[in-house]
Amino acid sequence: MQTMPGHGVSTAAFPPAAAAMPSFETGARQGRLRQYQLQLIERIQAARSGALAARKELGVMLGGRPCLLDLTQLGEIVIATGVQIQGVPLAQDWYLGLAAMRGRLTGVVDLARYMGEPSCVPGNHCRIITFSPRLGLNCAVLVERVLGLRQLRTLQSIPLPDAPPSWAAQALRDSEGQQWLRLDLAQLAQSERFLDAGFGGLAAHKDIC
Repeated sequence: MQTMPGHGVSTAAFPPAAAAMPSFETGARQGRLRQYQLQLIERIQAARSGALAARKELGVMLGGRPCLLDLTQLGEIVIATGVQIQGVPLAQDWYLGLAAMRGRLTGVVDLARYMGEPSCVPGNHCRIITFSPRLGLNCAVLVERVLGLRQLRTLQSIPLPDAPPSWAAQALRDSEGQQWLRLDLAQLAQSERFLDAGFGGLAAHKDIC
């Protein structure tokens, strides 16, 4: 097993999707997974293009914490087990490395670890979400799982923790008492700490995050 240079993370942490599937997986189950992914992408695209974009955001799990992402700041959602990530020497532990996505090198960040939460445990539930091109940073974040779309109008605003980072846009609570943290990826993409992955700084490498 090859180890990522810099922080000892195996480049096989996210093996090809076919290798990650147990031998007893049936074609029908894989078909249902693909259908779910397509339906989710279609719903996101519909919400982004219409009035729903102002009222719905994508729920994700980060270090056991439910978070919300603005649909207009997102690119695409990819199953993490199908992505090979190459480590970068001397990078921060939250910077997993570079991955070839749609023919372009994209920096991949373990967003939970960046936030000070437990690192994302590799598995079929993990997803990689790319930034929208309009953010000007060819970057993607690794999340534990996608929780689907949430309507903001059904959530109640609550106070944020003391001295929150600029990219922590809002704290919310749903009708079941579950708290959500809204993240602003546009602000995150401008954060000095986020741009300084430890190998000269991402600000000088915006074409690859």
